[in-house]
Amino acid sequence: MDIKRAKKEIQDAIEAYLLKDIYGEYQIPVIRQRPILLMGPPGVGKTQIMEQIAKECGINLVAYTITHHTRQSAVGLPFIREKIYGTQTYSVTEYTMSEIIASVYEKMERTGIREGILFIDEINCVSETLAPMMLQFLQCKTFGNQQVPEGWIIVAAGNPPEYNKSVREFDVVTLDRIKRIDVEADFTVWKEYAYKVGIHPAIIAYLELRKDHFYRIENTVDGKLFATARGWEDLSRLIITYELLGKKVDREVVHQYIQHWKIAKDFANYLELYEKYKKDYGLERILAGEFTADTLEKLKFAAFDERLSVVGLLTGKLGEWFRTAWLTDQCVTELFGQLKHFQKLLEEHPDSDFAQTVRKAEAAYDAKRKAEQMGHLEDQTAKRVTQILEQYELRLKEEHRTGMAAMERLKELFAVENEKREKEIARISEGLLHAFDFMEQAFGDSQEMVVFVTELNTNYYSIQFIQANGCDPYYRYNKELIFGETREQLLREMDEIEKTL
Repeated sequence: MDIKRAKKEIQDAIEAYLLKDIYGEYQIPVIRQRPILLMGPPGVGKTQIMEQIAKECGINLVAYTITHHTRQSAVGLPFIREKIYGTQTYSVTEYTMSEIIASVYEKMERTGIREGILFIDEINCVSETLAPMMLQFLQCKTFGNQQVPEGWIIVAAGNPPEYNKSVREFDVVTLDRIKRIDVEADFTVWKEYAYKVGIHPAIIAYLELRKDHFYRIENTVDGKLFATARGWEDLSRLIITYELLGKKVDREVVHQYIQHWKIAKDFANYLELYEKYKKDYGLERILAGEFTADTLEKLKFAAFDERLSVVGLLTGKLGEWFRTAWLTDQCVTELFGQLKHFQKLLEEHPDSDFAQTVRKAEAAYDAKRKAEQMGHLEDQTAKRVTQILEQYELRLKEEHRTGMAAMERLKELFAVENEKREKEIARISEGLLHAFDFMEQAFGDSQEMVVFVTELNTNYYSIQFIQANGCDPYYRYNKELIFGETREQLLREMDEIEKTL
C-alpha cells in the first residue's frame, strides 16, 4: 500500500489500542496489542508519518534507529547483586535500565503525557548479538527484564532484503505476534505531502514529467544508484535556502542528495531550464495579468515539456501564495480568539489587564512546545500571534489604556491586521483569475488545462483557499474535469461488461 494508506492503518490501530472502557482499562488488553511492523524501501517516509501520527493523536514519540545501538545500550549494563533463595545467598546478575526504556520515562516526565509510540527503525538489520533481544522485544514488549510502559505502542520499521544486505528474516513465531504493514513509494501520494510541506515547485514540476525518477534504486557495477523521497525533500530545502543566499545548485550539488548520476544530471539541467522559463515567460507578469501576445505565441509552439514546465511555474507560485494566505488566516483567526477571550474577561472583571491574556497565551504556547505537540506551521502561527499580542500590550502601555478603552483600541489594531489579510486574499484571488485567463488564451480546453486544475485539486492550501474565497473558472473547469473522468470510467466499465458477454 502507499504511505498515506499506511499512515491511516497505523493511526487507526493506535486509536484502537488506546481506547479505554468504562473502568479505565484498555479495550484491547496490552498483551493483545500487537506491535506494528512497517516494511518498506528506505527514504519513503516511514519515520515522518510516525511524527505526524504522534502529533495528530496527541501522544509522545520516542524514536530510535536500532542499528546505532549495542546490546548494552538496548538492554542495559550487567551488575552483580546478592539475593537469598531459601537459606542460601547467591550472586545474581541484574541489568541497569535500558537506555531506550529510560528515554520513554524521560519523555513522559518532560511532556506530562503518559501515552506514546516507541518507534524502532531498521529493526531487521541489527547485529547478531542484538537480534535475540529484538525478537524478545517484539514478542514480549521488553528490553531485557524491563517492560515497555503501559500505554506505549510499539511500532517498528524495516527494509525488505532487496534494499539491504544485512537484513534478517523474522521467524513465523515472531511474525504471528505482530501487525505487518507493507508500504511502497507512490509519487501521487507524495505530491500531496509535497505541496503541504512546501517542497520546491521545480522538484514537483520535474517529477510530474519524470515520475519514474521519483524513487529508484539500482545495483550496478559501480555500486548502488538511488533516488528517494527523502533525498528529494532534503534537496528541496537546500534549493530554497540557496535561492535566499543567491547561490546556484548545479549537478554536483544535486548528486550529493540524488545519488543516481543520470537522474541528478537530468534534474540539474531541468532546474536551469526552469529558471530560464521563469524569466522568459515572466511569471510575475502573468499573475499580474500583464502577459503579451508574443508570450502566448511562443508558448503555442513550445515543446510539450516546456509547456508543462510553465504550468508547473504557475502552480508552484500560486502554491506559495496559498500557503502564505493559509498561515495569515490561521494567525488572524487565533488573534481574534485571544481578543474575544479578553473581552469576556472584561465583562466578568472590568479591571482586568490585557497583560493577563498575553501571559496566558505565552504559557499555552510554551506548554505545547514542551509537550512537542506542535508542527512547524503551527509553531510559526503561535509565534506570530504571540509577537503581535506583545506588540499590542506594549502599545496599550504607551497609550496608558486599560479596561474598555484598551478593548476599543485592540479592536482598531485588529482591524488593521484583518485588512492586511483581506488585501492579501484579494491579490491572490486576482492572480488566480489571471492565471486561468493566461491558461485559456495559451492552451484553451487542453491537456495543459487539465494538469493545471488537477494540481490545484492536489494542493491542500489551494483547496482551502478556493473553498473559502471561490473562483468561477476553477469551478467550471473542475466540473468538466470530473465529468470527463466519470465518462471515461463509465466507458471502461461498459467495455468490461461487453467482454464478459
